[in-house]
Amino acid sequence: MRTPTVLISGASIAGPALAYWLNAQGWQTTVVERFEGLREDGQNIDVRGAGREVARRMGIEDAIRAASTGETGTEFVDAAGRPLARFAAGTSDSGGATAELEILRGQLSRIIVDRTQDETEYVFGDQIAALDDEEDGVTVTFAGGATRTFDVVVLAEGLRSRTRSMVFPDTEAVRELGFYVAYLTIPRTDDDTDLWRWHSAGRGRSITLRPDNLGTVRATLAFLSDVRGLDELGREGIVTILRRTFADVGWVAPRVLAALDDAPLYFDAVGQARMPSWTSGRVALLGDAAYCSSPISGMSTSLALTGAYVLAGELAAHPHRTAFARYEALMRPYVDQAQKLPPGTPRIANPRGRAGLATMNTVLRIAGSPPAARLGGLVSRWFTPPADAIELPAYPLRETAR
Repeated sequence: MRTPTVLISGASIAGPALAYWLNAQGWQTTVVERFEGLREDGQNIDVRGAGREVARRMGIEDAIRAASTGETGTEFVDAAGRPLARFAAGTSDSGGATAELEILRGQLSRIIVDRTQDETEYVFGDQIAALDDEEDGVTVTFAGGATRTFDVVVLAEGLRSRTRSMVFPDTEAVRELGFYVAYLTIPRTDDDTDLWRWHSAGRGRSITLRPDNLGTVRATLAFLSDVRGLDELGREGIVTILRRTFADVGWVAPRVLAALDDAPLYFDAVGQARMPSWTSGRVALLGDAAYCSSPISGMSTSLALTGAYVLAGELAAHPHRTAFARYEALMRPYVDQAQKLPPGTPRIANPRGRAGLATMNTVLRIAGSPPAARLGGLVSRWFTPPADAIELPAYPLRETAR
């Protein structure tokens, strides 16, 4: 029989994970990535619930644990850096604001790519320029000029996927949450800890520090805004906005703002992908391009890994039309649950007014007290996403590392 072929656009997590599982079924896999090489940067991500079980079946759970950021829990602090409440990291597959398995996004991507590169063709520095979806295959024209035909094309790109609009030109895919986040990598100091430290500064602003395993610290500056398009500004404009927005904020804000001159910086408008369908013809969406749940949810990585496993299993067992229909039917309830953010999110953790900030800090103090901890930890449960809300099918795929 002829070997089936798939083009996967995107070499972050979902794309290489899909290649892994399709390689196990003898598919010929090609991954195209518009960046010149694998992006090994990125912030802390969680591997939870069904996503962790998929990682376990891939044989990479120990590798993820070995590359852990070392984050030991979550601590909320006031403007002087004094603790308001502390919550330990989860001790199960899914629990806790800090998951038991925390890893930098780029390091997880590297782990999966390393396990697929012998069987997967990786094409860096190129991207899809046009798609011709026909009855017997998809002819792809690449920006570099090449033209190739594949049985199936899967777009495992980001929330604001450029290629998705070629397939779904009339669909408004992104639901904006009115929330911006700047991600920075800054030098670690003796005052830093292995906790995820979080300060809500009022007026819809917050600042966080998280440990990594590279001797540096991952910082965020986040704020609510009704203005759209700030993420489209150049670095100079973004830095100006951040410095004006956080000029009066205490704790480590002056340190983080000073680092804006030369620190690696990524600025994002937070949103969710809300698509009525994830497939069209021989083309499917996967990961954030299909169902980004936002960093606030703590579920994007688990959705990416789980979706890759389910889509590969269905493609290995059925013709593409049936496979795509089953993929949507199996994943849709899980995605819907993951995208149901806690009530008031993201405003509840970023109060605009003094009264809201005072109420939040009071709730944190109560929830972090020993009596509340004995009752199960209110805030830890609040921050624990529904990562187990799917029963993974038992596909006849290889479930051990090579």
